[in-house]
Amino acid sequence: MGPLREVGVQLSIEDIMALMPHRYPFLMVDRVRHVDLDAGHIVALKNVTMNEQYFVGHVPGHPVMPGVLIVEGLAQAGGILTLMKTGRRDLAYFAAIDGFRFRRTVTPGDQLVYDVRLEWIRGRLVRALGKALVDDQVVSEGTLTFAFQNARDDGGK
Repeated sequence: MGPLREVGVQLSIEDIMALMPHRYPFLMVDRVRHVDLDAGHIVALKNVTMNEQYFVGHVPGHPVMPGVLIVEGLAQAGGILTLMKTGRRDLAYFAAIDGFRFRRTVTPGDQLVYDVRLEWIRGRLVRALGKALVDDQVVSEGTLTFAFQNARDDGGK
C-alpha cells in the first residue's frame, strides 16, 4: 500500500496488520474508522474486552486498562497514519511522551477511540497530538514523539 491521499479511508484489522509489525497481545488498534492524510488526522478504535491478558494481573478484582497501553494505542494509531502519509516501512520507536493526563479509567466493555493529529514530520522524527476517548469523553491526552529507524539498522547493537 503506497501513500494514499483519500479522505475517509477505513482500514480493517487485516489492513492494519499489513502495515504494522505488532501482533496480539500487543496490537492495540482493531480498526481505523477515518484517515485524512492531507490534514494528518486519524481516528482508530480499540475494543476493550475482559479477555485482554493484562486484566489478569492489573488491579485484580477491578479490571482497569493500564494507562501506558492507552498511550501505546495512540502511538500505534499515529504510526499507521505516518506510514500511510509517508509511504515509509521503517520501524518507529518512542522518542518522547509529553504532558499526558489520564481523566478516567478504561474498563472491559469500553470502546476506545484514538484521535491523533500530526503536528509535524521532520526527517525521521514525528510529533503528534493524541486523545483517547470513551463515549465521547476524553480519557487520556498528550503529545507523542517517535523516531523512525530503518528496519535493517540495529542501532549499533
